[in-house]
Amino acid sequence: MSTYKAVITARSFGKTDGKAYDCLTAAGIGWVRLAEDAAMEERMRELADADALIAGLEEIDDAQMAACPRLKVISRYGVGYDRVDVAAARKRGIAVTITPGANGDSVADLAVALMLDAARGVSRMDASIRAGHTSRVQGLEMYGKVLGVIGAGRIGKGVARRCRGFDMKILVNDVFEDEAFARETGAEYVELDRLLREADFISVHSPLTSETEGLIGRDAFAKMKESAVLVNTARGGIVDEEALLEALQANRIRAAALDATVHEPPQDSPLARCENCILTPHAGAATEEASSRMSRMAAQNVIDILIGGTCRYQI
Repeated sequence: MSTYKAVITARSFGKTDGKAYDCLTAAGIGWVRLAEDAAMEERMRELADADALIAGLEEIDDAQMAACPRLKVISRYGVGYDRVDVAAARKRGIAVTITPGANGDSVADLAVALMLDAARGVSRMDASIRAGHTSRVQGLEMYGKVLGVIGAGRIGKGVARRCRGFDMKILVNDVFEDEAFARETGAEYVELDRLLREADFISVHSPLTSETEGLIGRDAFAKMKESAVLVNTARGGIVDEEALLEALQANRIRAAALDATVHEPPQDSPLARCENCILTPHAGAATEEASSRMSRMAAQNVIDILIGGTCRYQI
């Protein structure tokens, strides 16, 4: 008989293999997996007697926590926790945990893929072929260009390392300067203004905070090269999407590619009608390897809190 109950709402949890479920069961933690389209009533009914929530990208506010008197841990499947009311969780004695590093390689891969797509118009030419046309997009080479990385954590550093293969000059903006990383890649830590003015490709990897919300707005676009390509695989809200739309429509920058948007999925966004903007459905971690790692890590975080009382990945 299970000692604890976990509710799982993260849509990709355990989809690659059953190892994460096995970990929970072995630790005496029973689990209920909710469908992606589960109604809020069903969700709250299951959470009413739950000890743990393994959560996806949904909003988790104080009112929801108040209705879950046994809840001891919210284990985020991923690294972002801006949609969790952490202050409310702390007040209620609920631990909030994340899975840092588990999806780093997958997100870095996608960021570079989006750069290449935006630079060479791969998606645009594919759509043209499927529509019965053969228009060619005059592309932009990545080789030998300048890469600007905003936020050089695990993922940002991974993007920089990959782009060294294109012999790119690396400019980095981050509050922490990693001297070993700079020596390894030849990266130069610079002020944001210089990065915006000099970079041909700008890749955003910052967390969404009060300081970074709207960081890439009208002032930023005014400083960028007209040939610049902007990629955001971090969080929606860091890029001012209204300002981005204006910049794209006016050809103020060459192109953008977003895996993270304010409203997800972004089908109804005006950016979806913008030919020089690529949109993907927050799929950076959607690889078999990342899914397995993140699932096991999210499960282990639950086990650590419920059984041991502490977790190294607690916010």
